[in-house]
Amino acid sequence: MENQPEIVQQALDVAEDSYAFAMGWLTSPAAWSQFALLVVAFLVALLVSRRLTPILTKLLTPSEDSQTILATARRFLAMFLPLLLPVLAYAFTAIGETIVRSLFDSGAVIAFGKRVFLFLAARSLVKHIISDPFLKLLGRYVLVPVAALYALGVLDDVTVALTELQVNLGNISFSVMSLVRGVIAGSLLFWLGRWSNTQSAEFIGKQQEMRPATRELAIKTVEIVIFGAAFLLLMNIMGIDLTTLAVLGGAIGVGLGFGLQKIAANFISGIILLLEGQATVGDYVELDGGEQGKIVKMTARAAILETFDGRWIVVPNEDFITTRVVNYSDSGSANRYEAPFSVSYDTDINQVPAIVEAAVATHPGVLDDPFPPDCELRGFGDSGVDFSVEFWVNGIDDGENKYTSDVLFLIWNALKENDITIPYPHRVLEWKAGQGPGDVP
Repeated sequence: MENQPEIVQQALDVAEDSYAFAMGWLTSPAAWSQFALLVVAFLVALLVSRRLTPILTKLLTPSEDSQTILATARRFLAMFLPLLLPVLAYAFTAIGETIVRSLFDSGAVIAFGKRVFLFLAARSLVKHIISDPFLKLLGRYVLVPVAALYALGVLDDVTVALTELQVNLGNISFSVMSLVRGVIAGSLLFWLGRWSNTQSAEFIGKQQEMRPATRELAIKTVEIVIFGAAFLLLMNIMGIDLTTLAVLGGAIGVGLGFGLQKIAANFISGIILLLEGQATVGDYVELDGGEQGKIVKMTARAAILETFDGRWIVVPNEDFITTRVVNYSDSGSANRYEAPFSVSYDTDINQVPAIVEAAVATHPGVLDDPFPPDCELRGFGDSGVDFSVEFWVNGIDDGENKYTSDVLFLIWNALKENDITIPYPHRVLEWKAGQGPGDVP
């Protein structure tokens, strides 16, 4: 065997050491007693968990319609019941370990068993408790493998090997272990940042006493603070000195500054919009370029307009600052509309305003403030006398609301009830003697 390659010789040496270690365990009374203790601890834990699980389930399960803080906490604790068996087994094993070490001054087997129970707890956590897809993926490919290495007792050796393996990128040097730690920590930090941002956005969105623009600004500010703090904490965890990134960041900033002028302008314009509140989510606006719709979302770069036919228009924030914008909503302020109509020349036009104003005022969406419905004479047309009724409503006359259409129906019915004729065009034809209807004079 002396002529074998070095790697083969090393493998044989490891195999011999492992064989000797295994034979030592098999022939050692202490090892067998520890193994028996592990079996007893697991069986006792299994018996206790089967007795406790129904009791704890009943205790920690509130009624379905209960939404109190205590009920939420009870549901949260009930999620961890699958960990009861491995945790009890670990606890009973730890109690027995003190006895075994006092008798045999050895505890290698029982220590291995404790690590196995921790591995089973980690596996149960990922399989039965974690429901978020991202966290489940992270647990499956990070937590469970790390727990397996720890159970086998080689986690420290793997950690030392990865720490000694260095990676150099210019003036920046870091170990592979730092990179692995950064990937894990970064994934957790940015998941936690996304969750925190969602929770804070929902909380701020419920504060109805705040102006809509102020709520949007607060949401954006919290988002920037959360992810900025996550980035700085990640750099600290990876062991990267931020001063080494200053020169590189400055060079990249100068290079990108020229190409990202529009993005910077839109970002600053978005902040100005949120501060001034001239246009916010829920407003119906029309831009100088002809784009019009309801603002359904405002991002750091653009505003999303939804038209009445369901299309979305992405408008850069800069357009709200540098061009003329007509805001029809202004966060719920009243808007005035007109409904034109005509009556016959045979009508007593002095009665028309009172009849029409009374009919339009019955519409539930028509306001008395700032002004009630106002019917005005507009002129004398070719076929009839032209009128128009002005009315004020909250909202836009399209999409969900059909104010003008409803008002015209009310006018039609009111005129019919009062025997007032709505004219239509008439043409009078004259024929001279000796000409037929088809002759051209």
